Amino acid sequence: MRSHPKLQSTARRIYSCAAVFAVAMSLAACHTARSNQLTLSIAASLKDAIVEVQAAYNHDHAPIDFRNNFGSSGTLAQEIEHGAPVDAFLSAASKPVDDLNAQGLVAPGTRVNLLRNELVLIAPLDSKLRDFQGLTDASVRLIALGDPGNVPAGQYGRQSLQALHLYEKISPKLVLGKDVRQVLTYVETGNADAGLVYSTDAQISAKVRVVAVAPESAHDPIIYPAAVLKNSRDPEDARKFIEFLASPAARAIFIKHGFTIASS
Repeated sequence: MRSHPKLQSTARRIYSCAAVFAVAMSLAACHTARSNQLTLSIAASLKDAIVEVQAAYNHDHAPIDFRNNFGSSGTLAQEIEHGAPVDAFLSAASKPVDDLNAQGLVAPGTRVNLLRNELVLIAPLDSKLRDFQGLTDASVRLIALGDPGNVPAGQYGRQSLQALHLYEKISPKLVLGKDVRQVLTYVETGNADAGLVYSTDAQISAKVRVVAVAPESAHDPIIYPAAVLKNSRDPEDARKFIEFLASPAARAIFIKHGFTIASS
């Protein structure tokens, strides 16, 4: 059976419009995916807080598809140095960002010091450990510490132990973690009798207790800087997000998670 010529013409027009609409929607989807995706390298100690901050950002802004890479700040900086495609970097120490900036990898004018933290000595809930000096006791067999070569918490920890004249005495007991969250896990699981982490990490665990706080004078200031990277594929969205991190809404979330705000 042959179709009526007018019906054929109408069908062709409908098909043509549908095809054009499908192509337009496909292109729009591709554009949205490209313009609304950010890859971030983030210090492991920020993991819980930053996920909440990102949710708050997406609630009030055009949604961003955040691709988060968590790890030790030193390792993350090395990945960026070797060309990892990253839009912004949130570090747990100033030096990794200083090093990237010296190599021309930080977008000028985007760096901001966001947060501060404390370094604490932790132990399992049933531990009898009472202070830093107790680390020399024979009952403390293994002490978890972030690898000072890459982990800022490990660097602060080594500085503190040296200032307290303990590092040489307990160095045979040290077991090194790839980041501060691994150190926390070692203590939570009983694979270490004590560990040095940030106070914000200790706060999230019901399996450890804080034994003592490291004196601020015993280590470098614990500062969390953030910056957009020069090779960002979406510098505009990256800048907007870094600016949001210093907003009252983001600061309230960070404070809830135990961080303090860095002075400008």
